[in-house]
Amino acid sequence: MLQTLRDKTSGWIATVILGLLIIPFAFFGMESYLTQKVDAYAARITQPPAWWPSAPQAWPVSYLWKTHDIDAQDYRQRLETMRMRLRDEQGDKFDSKAFESAENKRQILDDMIDEQLMRLAAESDGIVVSDAEIRQEIQQIPDFQVDGKFDADRYQLLLASQNPPQTPRTFEQTVRDNLQYGLIPSRLARSGFVTDMELDRLMRLLGERRDVSFVVMPPIPADTAPITPAQIQAWYEANARDYRSPETVRLEYVEVDASTLPVPVADEAALRKLYEEQAAKFSTAEQRSVSHILVQVAADASDADKQAAEARAKKLADQARVAGADFAALARANSDDAGSKAAGGSLGWLAKGGMPGPFDDAAFAMAAGEVRGPVKTDFGWHVIKLDELRGGTRQPFEAVRAQLEQELVEGGRERAFNELSGKLVDAVYKNPNSLEPAAKSLGLMVQTTPAFPRGGGPGIASDQKVLRAAFSDTLIRDGTASDPIELSPTRTVLIRVVEHKPEAALPLSQVGNAVVLAIRADRQRKAAEAAADTLVKAAKASGLPAAATAATLAMGEANDVRRGSAVPSPEVVEAFFRVPRPQDNLIPVGKTEAGGQFIVFAIRAVRDGDIGQVTAEERDQLRQQLSQASGFQAQKAFVRAARGKYQIKVAEDRL
Repeated sequence: MLQTLRDKTSGWIATVILGLLIIPFAFFGMESYLTQKVDAYAARITQPPAWWPSAPQAWPVSYLWKTHDIDAQDYRQRLETMRMRLRDEQGDKFDSKAFESAENKRQILDDMIDEQLMRLAAESDGIVVSDAEIRQEIQQIPDFQVDGKFDADRYQLLLASQNPPQTPRTFEQTVRDNLQYGLIPSRLARSGFVTDMELDRLMRLLGERRDVSFVVMPPIPADTAPITPAQIQAWYEANARDYRSPETVRLEYVEVDASTLPVPVADEAALRKLYEEQAAKFSTAEQRSVSHILVQVAADASDADKQAAEARAKKLADQARVAGADFAALARANSDDAGSKAAGGSLGWLAKGGMPGPFDDAAFAMAAGEVRGPVKTDFGWHVIKLDELRGGTRQPFEAVRAQLEQELVEGGRERAFNELSGKLVDAVYKNPNSLEPAAKSLGLMVQTTPAFPRGGGPGIASDQKVLRAAFSDTLIRDGTASDPIELSPTRTVLIRVVEHKPEAALPLSQVGNAVVLAIRADRQRKAAEAAADTLVKAAKASGLPAAATAATLAMGEANDVRRGSAVPSPEVVEAFFRVPRPQDNLIPVGKTEAGGQFIVFAIRAVRDGDIGQVTAEERDQLRQQLSQASGFQAQKAFVRAARGKYQIKVAEDRL
């Protein structure tokens, strides 16, 4: 049988078949048949070979394309990092639902895609970051500095304290990558510039002033025309989003408030014990007014110089001890302490521990008027005189009794608050599906809130931390109690969602009256706009003054109006500057709506801003702002162009 098999596989047909089988093995390898590959990317970026930019992404040419994946785990880590940063920055204003929106998640992934594209562009252009640039960048990071200078020990300590810990090598590689992919966009952002002609033109526009005539259209009479059921149904269907009940929750909660706890009794013994424990708080330390003469000795001085300095100090000390000697004059003439020499050696009032050890010990062992020395310190030899002493004082118990009583009461109430809060949490954790048993065991009351939307409600429902917890998926889905929520340092609450109603469409039978009012308001607005359009048409034909007179409408004027002016209103002024300038003796006419009324206006005159009134500082500031904006636009354009060179696939189900 083996001979027969050999005969059958030795012909030219068998050779062709074997050759065809070799092709897929050459492209895929045996491992593609033996293993199963599971994709775990959040986004995949593919690019054609550099030598064939127009290569089709079809088999087998697609295997020539390079693939760069953004791992889903890296994306989730970036998402969590952003969540923590925004929560720290925004505090109670942080909106977890908005952060979890598909738009926000996609924006974070797009940022990662752009970073990868910039990295690929840098590699393609042969951009290399030198070790010196990396060292310079790291040394400029404030967290690695001590007293404004880079500290290698602090650098390694902070890297080791990261979670997970980092080595200098891995951190340096991260810095290298960031510098590499950020080099092109950062240089583009700095490349923007503005010519003097562009700057002058913009300043003339920014300082532009306009003279305007305007007519405020009178209110339109209320709509009273009949509304058919078909019109009501059509409006309801076309504006269904306006007729929905918001998502709401109703809570039960248990609150622990320190201000409502019984006031602890402050007995006399406890007050006196607290007084003794805080004796330093109610006492002032003894102080001494000291003068000195310093004979300075360098640390590397020779033995002969040290002996000479000591001898000189002894001589000065003997002179100072002579009855009637002027210590201040001796100090001014002989002291090496530049800081106190001019003041006759006076160091002012000193507390214990304010000077080097031997000096301090001597100064606080002297009597008033006494001179001691020489006393040796690291600075040299000192001759010391005690000018005056001021004994320490201590407030009597009766003077601080009320303060002690308040502290004792507040401390006792705080301990009671912490103890009760801890017991409540422990009891709730034992039975998280209900607050009643825990509250009953501790003599607390279970309270409830009315149903409220995400925007909040009365009482605790106005607190952002409560709102975040109340509308969290966990509490809504499981119906369990929350972790303790701190409303203030002395007030905490545990909540549980007892009722959740998702957003839902309101039936027409319930909102019929609101629909009718909306239809009438829409009719009234359209009638007002039609009247304004009629006046605009007439003003274009005969001028606004004549059109207003013919319609018996009052006309007002606003002269020398500047951009951003608040009069008549910011919205109306913005409309004034949206219309073009008068040309060929034709006065432009426009309309706008503000405060529920239409305004028809005509631009009578336009005057450019006087650039001669702009200071050099204002001019430089505007140039810098415009240059930054121009550079930023160049950066965005470069990123958009880079996206066009690659195929980008996003795994939406992994976001």
